[in-house]
Amino acid sequence: MFDNIASTYDSLNHTMSLGIDRKWRNCVVNYLKDIGSWPMRVLDVATGTGDLALLAAIELGSDEVVGVDISDKMMKIGEEKAKALNLSQIVRFVKEDCSSMTFSDKSFEAVISAFALRNFENIPQCLSEMRRVLQPNGDIVVIDLCAPRKFPMRQVFYVYKKIIMPCLGAKIAKDKLAFQYLPETMSEVPQGEDMAELFRAAGFSDVKYKYLNFGMCCMYTAKR
Repeated sequence: MFDNIASTYDSLNHTMSLGIDRKWRNCVVNYLKDIGSWPMRVLDVATGTGDLALLAAIELGSDEVVGVDISDKMMKIGEEKAKALNLSQIVRFVKEDCSSMTFSDKSFEAVISAFALRNFENIPQCLSEMRRVLQPNGDIVVIDLCAPRKFPMRQVFYVYKKIIMPCLGAKIAKDKLAFQYLPETMSEVPQGEDMAELFRAAGFSDVKYKYLNFGMCCMYTAKR
């Protein structure tokens, strides 16, 4: 599915979020900077077209940022972006299943991810893998979309996911089914304390979460 919508994925993200998706990615790198973490080796899980990986390379000054995904076409776009920004020597893209990655234990100083948790087939297994490749006391920062639960945003979101997103998907990406699937995952994925419990069960410590923009997005932070 993501291969099919790769060419229009970025424009759809920006259009459907009114550009707020950029702000949410900034929250990830800003969090690391705020706590004084300047990781030299960073893993971006389910990197997609690489926006977060590239942002981390620019803002954190990391020596190496590795973006992993299972969609070759999405990562190809990421590679083109890295080349245009002269970051190909710092940011590299590798095809990996995030539930069973080939990296050695404790390979990265920080693990980051954006808008991916809800697409994982096995969230506990993926979180365990993310912890495995993280160095002791390393930081994980994850943001994901979720469904607002309070009035009036809950009602607004219902209309948005049932009508607006599928229509935009059909018009821009020519894939209405993909943009029926994506908003549904926002409603079904564990969020807030439920997701935090999954982080703790995977072995993470100091797990915290923060809702952003009226509950449309949630940021999870923890340490190995």
